[in-house]
Parts: sequence; structure tokens; C-alpha cells
Amino acid sequence: MRTILTFLVTAGLASLCFSFLPEKPVPATSKIEWLTMEEAYARNKKEPRKFLVDVYTDWCHWCKVMDKETYTDPKVAEYVNKKFYAVRFNAESRSTIRLGPHTFKFIPQGAKGFNQLAAIMLDGQMSYPSTVFIDEIFMDGKELAVIQAVPGYLKALEFHQVATFFGENYHEQETEWETYKDEIYPKVYGK
Repeated sequence: MRTILTFLVTAGLASLCFSFLPEKPVPATSKIEWLTMEEAYARNKKEPRKFLVDVYTDWCHWCKVMDKETYTDPKVAEYVNKKFYAVRFNAESRSTIRLGPHTFKFIPQGAKGFNQLAAIMLDGQMSYPSTVFIDEIFMDGKELAVIQAVPGYLKALEFHQVATFFGENYHEQETEWETYKDEIYPKVYGK
């Protein structure tokens, strides 16, 4: 009986002591809120924001590496979620995409093919993965308002540099990329 009483008192004191420990801080999200192009287009009508489009294919190895290593970085995810409508778009999607009055269809080519929207975003340079930045106006007349398509795999730091360059509108200030990357970015975001 005495052993049980000693155990209960010890357990009670331990739980009381641990209740005063500070809570662990909640880490920044490491998950990007991915939308379909249609969802992003609809949200943009209510709250304009730039688009960040991850153009990928199911067979692309480096697309999968970027998903696993770059897009899960907490700094990248937090910034992308704050500044952009993030869209993951399969360039070989057979679905017809309707965005307002515009329709984008699948174009068969050989054994596979591509979606017209991917070809427009990438200006016909079908390279995967590619990250496409689109202005919040989305359509400039009949043209898609693509700011820049960035082809290839990017590590988390490189991706964050590129995303902040466009997200903070340095491209509109005619800031040279090398100047931003080497001088401005380290001052604002650290290395």
C-alpha cells in the first residue's frame, strides 16, 4: 500500500512540475496549399494575388524530387502560401480547363500529348519541372499574363530566392537577378 501511495505522490508531483514547462512553439507550416487552376482562378476574382504554377508530369523524376525536398521546406511553404495562389498543373492533363471565357484542351502528340495551357505557360518550351509566375491580372486581353517561366529543378534556397524576387515585385523595378540574389536577398532574408 505504501508503495502505491509513494508512486501516486511522485507521479502527481512530476505532472505538476511538467505543467509549468513552456509549450513547444508551433513550427511554420511545411505544406503548400495546392489548388487546381480553376480554384486559383476563382479565388483570384475575389482576392487578386499572383499565381505560382508547378508544371510537372507523372514521369518526371526531378518533379518528384522538387515535391519532396523543395516544396516541403517550411520557409518556402510559408512564403508561397502567403504571397501566391499555388497551382500544381500536370502538363499532360487530358482534362479540359475552363477559366472564365477561355478553354484549354489536351492536344494529342505521339503516345502522349500536352494541355494547351501548359504550352502557353511555358511558351512552347516543354521542360519539367517548370515554375511559372503569373500576374494577378491573370489575362492581359487575350494573353495569359505570364511574368516568367523558370525551367528546371530548384533547391529550397534557390526556389525561395526566385519566389521572393517575383513575389516582392523586384522584376518590376528592373532589378537585375544577380544583384537581387547576391546583394538584396541576403540583407532581407539572410543566407
